Amino acid sequence: MINLSVVILTKNEERNIQECLKSVSGWADEIIVVDDESTDKTREICAKFAHKILVRRMDVEGRHRNFAYAQAKNLWVLSLDADERATEELKKEIEEALEAEVKYNGFTIPRRNFIGDYWVRHGGWYPSPQLKLFRKDKFSYEEAGVHPRAFMDDPCGHLKSDIIHYSYKNIEDFLSKMNNQTTREAQKWFNQNKPMRLGRFIWRAYDRFFRSYFGKKGYKDGFIGFTIAYFAGLYQFLSYLKYREIIRSKAQ
Repeated sequence: MINLSVVILTKNEERNIQECLKSVSGWADEIIVVDDESTDKTREICAKFAHKILVRRMDVEGRHRNFAYAQAKNLWVLSLDADERATEELKKEIEEALEAEVKYNGFTIPRRNFIGDYWVRHGGWYPSPQLKLFRKDKFSYEEAGVHPRAFMDDPCGHLKSDIIHYSYKNIEDFLSKMNNQTTREAQKWFNQNKPMRLGRFIWRAYDRFFRSYFGKKGYKDGFIGFTIAYFAGLYQFLSYLKYREIIRSKAQ
């Protein structure tokens, strides 16, 4: 086994978590699951594979992630989400990287993102490298509730093998998750105390669509590519509507 801690965050992930755990079981010498008070069979499934299961209600995503990584016994951490899988090629590349004299504080890893069984190759969805492998003493997340930024001291390396990411099981799932994310995005805008002006929102909505569909060649994914670009603009629109609702509710 490799001296590596795999840290996975869960919340009602009984549909995904077993395959995620199987992809690293018997390879990493520590698997930690930090569960956000699941009400399904998530923890029951995790008990078959994980070395440590901690239950903690997520308050702020960045803070929750920092807590999870701090529980690792190893210096090096691989962060996975429940809907991600480590490929055999990636595991071999990680072994080789960590067995060598490591001059980096972390590594980005490309993600192969899926909607259902469709691999989205354009629109900025691939390779979409993420900072997923890092020294825990050199890495932290911004304590933000949605899309927290990752901070790490340089230098950073870049792996070539993929993580498989089953982002959404279908379009309904895509919309459901976007509804949740835009609620948190609107709250983030409000908490930052920086007014989101109408003109800025309109610009961001159009910019997200055109960058995804044309700039990042989302059109090559056909109707799926158009849908993704449209949702990118819609994300801004929904966030703005919810932000206005918060403003109005606080004014009453």
